[in-house]
Amino acid sequence: MSTDFQQARVYLGARLRELRTEAGLTGRQLAQRLGCTQSKVSKLESGKQTPTSADLDAWAEAVGKPETAAELRGRLRGLETRYRSWRRQLATGHKVRQEISVSEESKSTVVRAFEPSTVPGILQTPAYARHILLNSTTLHGTVNDVEDGVRARMKRQALLYEPGRQFQILVWEPALYVRYGPAKVMAGQLDRLISLVGLDTVRLGIVPFTAELRVTPKHGFWVFDERLVIAETVNAEMWLDDQAEIALYRKVWEELAAAAVFDRQTRRLIARAQGVLEAP
Repeated sequence: MSTDFQQARVYLGARLRELRTEAGLTGRQLAQRLGCTQSKVSKLESGKQTPTSADLDAWAEAVGKPETAAELRGRLRGLETRYRSWRRQLATGHKVRQEISVSEESKSTVVRAFEPSTVPGILQTPAYARHILLNSTTLHGTVNDVEDGVRARMKRQALLYEPGRQFQILVWEPALYVRYGPAKVMAGQLDRLISLVGLDTVRLGIVPFTAELRVTPKHGFWVFDERLVIAETVNAEMWLDDQAEIALYRKVWEELAAAAVFDRQTRRLIARAQGVLEAP
């Protein structure tokens, strides 16, 4: 979970505590009014638990200030806009989330990305994408619309051929070897990557195993022009539009790009991965 998300939750908790103390209530008294445990009141006030909208409405009523409910819900919406859990995003399946990606990429002139262990979605073959989306569905226990998700992901790739756009994509070399399906699926994916090297709108770089890094690539992320960063974790995405945060991710991307290889050397690394895949 992001430090920024946690800090925002702490601020919300501090506001809840302020309302309680202004009402002259102890944590135990408020818990009795809410019909919950004192432990829950403590966790909400300390930012250790995320409240629901219903929690906030009940809190505003319990402290005698129902008019503050709208303010509290607004703070929660701001927090949830930054932190988008996969379970919530995939509640209706993968198709909708893929369409959101198309929207963000369509609004962007330059998209910079880094993926440490998978081939980025916009470069995937249908077979590779199918395994990635199925694994995600299984992990999060969400709606299985994998085939619709694959079709939506493939539609995204039309943007790769639109003049005037630039996709500057970095992949850590392990992504060329990690298999999310049978060997033939990975073989097709590596062939696809080879075909994209040299495409006018795509700049594909590989960060080699042996590269000396000055940053730690903790997770994948996408930078859309200078307006938005989407950073992916196991349980959620962070949508960041603060300029300082965007600048930080740009700096990380630039450091990784400085360690990456391109063009002929990219082909060479992909060909090496193909050789390992074909070895008996």
